Amino acid sequence: MSQSSASRPARTRFAPSPTGYLHIGGARTALFSWAFARRHGGKFILRIEDTDVARSTPAAVQAILDGMQWLGLEHDEGPFYQMQRMERYKEVIRQMLAVGTAYHCYMSPEELDRIREEQRARGEKPRYDGRWRPEAGKLLPQPPEGVQPVVRFRNPVDGAVAWDDLVKGRIEIANAELDDFIIARADGTPTYNFCVVVDDWDMGITHVIRGDDHVNNTPRQINVLRALGAEVPLYAHLSMILGDDGTKLSKRHGAVSVMQYDDDGYLPDAVINYLARLGWSHGDDEVFSRAQFVEWFDLDHITPSAAQFNTEKLNWLNAQYIKKADDAFLAAQVANRLARRGVNPETGVSLEAVVALYKDRVSNLNELADSVELFVADVHPAPEVIGQHLNDAAKAALASLRGRLAGAGWNKAALSQAIKDTMAEHGLKMPQVAIPLRVVVLGVPQTPSIDAVLEVLGRERVLMRLDRYL
Repeated sequence: MSQSSASRPARTRFAPSPTGYLHIGGARTALFSWAFARRHGGKFILRIEDTDVARSTPAAVQAILDGMQWLGLEHDEGPFYQMQRMERYKEVIRQMLAVGTAYHCYMSPEELDRIREEQRARGEKPRYDGRWRPEAGKLLPQPPEGVQPVVRFRNPVDGAVAWDDLVKGRIEIANAELDDFIIARADGTPTYNFCVVVDDWDMGITHVIRGDDHVNNTPRQINVLRALGAEVPLYAHLSMILGDDGTKLSKRHGAVSVMQYDDDGYLPDAVINYLARLGWSHGDDEVFSRAQFVEWFDLDHITPSAAQFNTEKLNWLNAQYIKKADDAFLAAQVANRLARRGVNPETGVSLEAVVALYKDRVSNLNELADSVELFVADVHPAPEVIGQHLNDAAKAALASLRGRLAGAGWNKAALSQAIKDTMAEHGLKMPQVAIPLRVVVLGVPQTPSIDAVLEVLGRERVLMRLDRYL
């Protein structure tokens, strides 16, 4: 394993906050963490960081679990919930207070705000001034009556904290830039940056793969890990994903719930393949399986620059997966979609046969369901479509064709011959017969080969739909 943490088996984690749905950025982080663990025969851990009690909801937790399940990113351990680990965090804080790597601070939030305002006015970086930090020979103020203290981490004041980021390269931050951040609030609840450290330590995480919005948290977390005598994992910070237009990803272009992609007719394997190529590449390979991705995946080929979401590319990729998919699988997917629309898919028409006709012509499952619906539901072409395509000459030709179809063998060759004989009888070209026929039997002027359509639709349906207009 090229990137290892002291040669331990790889242990990665995905640790979302359940304050919303699982979106594309989070899904990519989960995918890369999952793939790295699979590539190196390690473990992938799911952790729910639910300490933001005001914003975390059971529905959001379920949305994350549903999204992970739909994508097929199965975890090996967990899900672990931070709210269920509160006693463990408090135990570690007690130990840190006992050895002096943390201390009580009685400064009120109002007092801290005032100090920061004064620092800004002097052109200084706003920060806690360390007045309750114990130092040799320093006389601390008398703790005020009735004030519950916060607990602050005793950050080193000298030197720097540095790490070799597996995506961004060497990052170094002077300890003088970091103040003594709060690890437990006045009510005793531990803070995010502290919980993460204890979790990564207890769970033996070797590689932290996450978004680069966490880069600023990393030096603080490394210092706490060192204060605890814990092994520091290796870090890989993934650059952000931009929308089609080069701006920050928003709901307009991709930053929607992963489950929205299911609603919109994407296959999970296509979404996984697309996510894999957002900031990582394997030569010029565009379409590849999960197994190939796991075999190829490494952190060396993740680009440190922002990736750009491209809806057109995702649609193209989804179309490739639909073309390659098994007809029976697609038929089942379409049947579920039709049932959700209130359309009964069990009407005697072979869904697999219809899917086979259309799978090369669509880019998502909803488009495929739209086409299949024309075969199983009662179609009513718009009056303007009828008026445009069903003139007197077309009606006369279709009446002749109806007579031939009533006694024809029901296979493509016989159906094709019946259409050709009708064209010859009426002196018409193929579009002059085929287009009105398509409109009458399926309600639309464009379909796959008309003989194939008639064969799948079946004699009874074809004759019934012809009779309606003749």
